[in-house]
Amino acid sequence: MSEQSAEQTAGQTGERAAGAGAVRTGRLDLVPLAVAHAGEMAEVLADPALHAFIGGAPLSPTELRARYQRLAAGSPDPAVTWLNWVVRLRSEDRLTGTVQATVTDGGRVAEVAWVVGTAWQGRGIAREAAGGLVGLLAARGVRTVVAHVHPGHTASAAVARAAGLAPTDRVEDGEVRWELRVA
Repeated sequence: MSEQSAEQTAGQTGERAAGAGAVRTGRLDLVPLAVAHAGEMAEVLADPALHAFIGGAPLSPTELRARYQRLAAGSPDPAVTWLNWVVRLRSEDRLTGTVQATVTDGGRVAEVAWVVGTAWQGRGIAREAAGGLVGLLAARGVRTVVAHVHPGHTASAAVARAAGLAPTDRVEDGEVRWELRVA
């Protein structure tokens, strides 16, 4: 995901914590994002390697706290619902990343994104978290799930595929649009 896409998605994904609801998967708790998560998440997201495909640089705890305040306030557009979670690995009682969705079109379309800190990559956490997110969205009536993946980011493409999305022939801002049509 490009820096611009990541920023747009991040800037569009933070429904008030009470509205987002927690999600539990086999190993993970997806916990509605709160400003209080900023300190721990700044550590999780501190590796500059996470920005290889999205650009930019890690945010400081203060910068991340300000971002989380904006996200937790919710969308100013009543036609857009922001959903944002931190990903907690229960066995380590540790935050490991985030998943997010921007829901539009009367609740029928959701654009999703995920990020897992480098220390926890390669363990299926992003796959499990994204799958839990897509399952929740489908249960809430979302009919189209969209993600944008950099064509060189094979790990993110594998996460999208495992969550049921398939690549389309559309490229937006240098990223491939992936979609899942929910029956």
